[in-house]
Amino acid sequence: MRISVVIPAHNEEAFLPKALQAVLTQTLPPFEVIVVDNASTDRTREVAEGLGVRVVYCPQKGVAYARQAGLLAARGEWVAMTDADSIPLPTWLQTLARHGEGAVALYGPLRFYGVSPWTALVSEWGYRAFLNLMALLGKPNLAGANMMFFREAALEVGGFPEVEAREDVLLGWKLKRMGRVRYVPEALVLTSPRRLKGGWGRFLAQQVKNLLGDPRGYFGEDGGRER
Repeated sequence: MRISVVIPAHNEEAFLPKALQAVLTQTLPPFEVIVVDNASTDRTREVAEGLGVRVVYCPQKGVAYARQAGLLAARGEWVAMTDADSIPLPTWLQTLARHGEGAVALYGPLRFYGVSPWTALVSEWGYRAFLNLMALLGKPNLAGANMMFFREAALEVGGFPEVEAREDVLLGWKLKRMGRVRYVPEALVLTSPRRLKGGWGRFLAQQVKNLLGDPRGYFGEDGGRER
C-alpha cells in the first residue's frame, strides 16, 4: 500500500518539526510526505525542506484549499492527512493500513498533548464517545488531523469542498456514498490544545455549531487557521 501523507501548514515553523518527525519515523514508512505551504510568512517551507519532504505551495489561504492542493499533488494510492500541530503515534499508518481492505476511508481518535493528565483523558475519551455515537448514526466524523482515504475515490467525489471549516467531515460524508468509511479506534493521534484557548465552553459550543453546519468563526474573526 503506497500512502502519501499530506500536512497543510500556515505559519507552522514551531509545530511542524515534531509532526514531521512523527510521520517520518512510522513503523510503516509513507510513500511520500507532502507539506502544503498555505501562504505562510514564516519559515514553514524552509523547515519542511530541511527535513527532506516535498513542499507544495498553495497561495489561497484556507485549510480546505490546502488539503485539496495536497490531494491533487499526492502520488500514492492512499492519502493520509494530519495537521502540523499533531503527532501521530508510531504505528498510526500501519494501523490504518491494516484496516484498509474493503474501505474507501478510515479515521481515528485524537488526544490533546501538553496538558494535565485529566484534560488529556477528557479530550480523548470524550472524543471517542462522540465518534462512536456518530458512527452508530451513520455519520462518520473524519478529522483532518487523523484520516486516510483512497485517492481515486476522493477525486471522483470532487475532493474537499471550499468551506472555512468542516471540509474533512463533508468529504467523509461524500465518500460514504462510494463505499465503507471505517472508524479505527487504535489509530490515535496527539494534537495540540491551542483550540482550547478560549476555554472548554467556547470550544464545545463551536464544535456543536460546526456539527450543525455553521462553521463561521471557527478559526477566529478573520477565518485564519494556523495549520
